[in-house]
Amino acid sequence: MNNMKYRNYDLDPVVDIPEWDEHAFSGWEAVREELRRQMDRCRVIVFDCYPGTDKEEVAKELALLSPAQMVDCESCLLPSEQLEQLLAPNLPPDPVFGVMFYGRLDHCFDPAALDALRTEISRSDGPVFLYGTGASLVTKGDLLVYLDLPRWEIQLRYRRGMTNWLTDNPDAPILEKYKRGFFVEWRIADRHKAELIGSLDYLMETTKPGQPNLVTGDAFRTALQASASRPFRLKPYFDPGVWGGQWMKENFLLPEGPPNYAWSFDGVPEENSLQFRFGKVTLEVPAMDLVLFCPRPLLGDRVHARFGAEFPIRFDLLDTMGGGNLSLQVHPLTEYIQQTFGMHYTQDESYYILDAAEDGEAYVYLGLKEQVDRERMANDLYRAKSGEAPFPAEEYVNQIPVKKHDHVLIPAGTLHCSGKDTMVLEISATPYIFTFKLWDWGRVGLDGLPRPTHLEHGLKNIQWDWDTSWVKGNLIHQEEVLEESEGGKVERTGLHHRQFIETFRYTFSTTVEIDCKDSVQVLNLVEGGQITIYSQTNAFPPFDVHYAETAIVPAAVGSYSVRPSGISEGETVMMIVASVR
Repeated sequence: MNNMKYRNYDLDPVVDIPEWDEHAFSGWEAVREELRRQMDRCRVIVFDCYPGTDKEEVAKELALLSPAQMVDCESCLLPSEQLEQLLAPNLPPDPVFGVMFYGRLDHCFDPAALDALRTEISRSDGPVFLYGTGASLVTKGDLLVYLDLPRWEIQLRYRRGMTNWLTDNPDAPILEKYKRGFFVEWRIADRHKAELIGSLDYLMETTKPGQPNLVTGDAFRTALQASASRPFRLKPYFDPGVWGGQWMKENFLLPEGPPNYAWSFDGVPEENSLQFRFGKVTLEVPAMDLVLFCPRPLLGDRVHARFGAEFPIRFDLLDTMGGGNLSLQVHPLTEYIQQTFGMHYTQDESYYILDAAEDGEAYVYLGLKEQVDRERMANDLYRAKSGEAPFPAEEYVNQIPVKKHDHVLIPAGTLHCSGKDTMVLEISATPYIFTFKLWDWGRVGLDGLPRPTHLEHGLKNIQWDWDTSWVKGNLIHQEEVLEESEGGKVERTGLHHRQFIETFRYTFSTTVEIDCKDSVQVLNLVEGGQITIYSQTNAFPPFDVHYAETAIVPAAVGSYSVRPSGISEGETVMMIVASVR
């Protein structure tokens, strides 16, 4: 089937929230008018901000309401040298990796300064506007507004020169900024935000400069609860890379400009946005807000018991069609990621081949060849890192031919990468930053800088006995037919028994029934134009999923039906569904 005809990928999905239109306000003028209505009854209004919020813009626009006093709570932060001392153990000199910070936001503030500010505010007649990251640590005030923005927008602001929250580093490499955000700032901020979502009076989204959107806390919580009980999609984003291809640009009609699109995140709540539409107002917020506020209905009781308020499944797309090989890499074993980086679980993954070159030249690098000399291979990797000689990957690593709809399993510890001319749906556990690059084919990044490798980490995690025979017996062609009838087929395609994710492939031309089994499910339509998900109890409206789109089905949905739509009579569709086993 030629899927080029299915150019119906939705780049801007939204969740409609009816009957709350009057609770949403767009643009600074409308936002100020709504706040002005509250000022007569409020002596102290608190504007707590997610790190990355443009405080200068916020302060300038709020000042037009003429409060008696405007106070930046961040004047109470610890001195910069004390902050660096506090965070130093979590931010070692490594350019990519840190250690997860499990402290609280108040650890970053001077307790005496907070007390003094509380006293100052208590003596003011008001109205007082208290703003900044951590403002609610001083007081919840009479009205609490939380200013939020998605993580992808924060990363784009880093690229444009924005500093990290707890330091002044406008010219730092992007990897360094991301590292501080990922290991420290976002951990602190999410923990703090989770405590506020249930009580905030308003949520203000500040994604687009100069164009805030404001909704009441009740409307925001209603939207989150609605999403936790129905299928939904996240807003995807796309980014170029040194190995990137052209498949997504052509199939998803992406904007011209970048030389390629290397990857897409389209099912990663920690990175992607969730969009709610209240009448004419569309609110874009971090999808993590849903995970933090509704973890049990979203994830399911047994998954929540195991992972807490973390979304454990990740779907993303890797495009090397017309591009190059990914970096040769390995992911850490569970005990290594726990002891070295403070993460609970590791990045097991798999490659579902959504498409591949038809000339038989598509392949993945997977596992070691038989009887590899460990010391010799390590020496060759170090020689390559120093620029002495290219690493002869083909001497050490298996090249496994792949074709469309193959599913390659990659438990942590497996040396691997996708080769050129493949379109990969990567299905994996969520700790996506923990990739130990061993060899990057002598390339530099799009910024012209060398891409860092991590041989010391990587060589400690390679499973040296996972050789050719083990790979063939455990990681490729592991499909198992579970059901087959005239209307279709259900196969278990993985994952490996070391991995907690289970995947099933449904090939069907009629309706199929699926049970969540107390686990969130993530699905992708890997063949065909469109499917429609139906509630078996009419609990949510029919939900369409187009070719190559990823959708999330919360555990609270229970059982649901899926029917092909938008295809010719007699034509079959194919979807892959992942859940926590």
